[in-house]
Amino acid sequence: MTATTTPKRPPRQSRTGLTATGARKAASKSERSRSREFALQALYQSLVARNPVAEIDTFTRDLAGFHKADAVHFDALLHGCVAQGAQLDALVLPLLDRPLTEISPIEHAVMWIGAYELQHCLDVPWRVVLNECIELAKEFGGTDGHKYVNAVLNGLAPSLRGAEVEADRSTAKRPRS
Repeated sequence: MTATTTPKRPPRQSRTGLTATGARKAASKSERSRSREFALQALYQSLVARNPVAEIDTFTRDLAGFHKADAVHFDALLHGCVAQGAQLDALVLPLLDRPLTEISPIEHAVMWIGAYELQHCLDVPWRVVLNECIELAKEFGGTDGHKYVNAVLNGLAPSLRGAEVEADRSTAKRPRS
């Protein structure tokens, strides 16, 4: 008589809100995180295809899932980044180790989002801006693009949010009792 074996089950998925690759599951993303994702897609169209921002805006709002995004934050990011693209490039350019033309359009757009939020969205803590941009670069960018984005935005944060960065870093350096 042969023993029957039960088929192996696939491993259970983590309930931490992360996929197997480490990206956040769609259900666990905030409205602001979703607005950054849609803004990234829209900014990519602007950088690569040079489509008019009004057409990009209309197209993006028709994408599946947009209703779950923070539309006001999306507007600020898309229209603000496109309007201030040259100024945002001027902020990140000194921190780059290569010409801007050699930066992936995804990483370029993520750096625009990060620089814009550091400069204009003071309700978002600087560490949250960095973390959100790193997550965008991990999910949509090249293999190590997130490391590059992290280095650039981490270098930019003290000039745009000096007091906040210093207060945060000095708190982290204090010995715990």
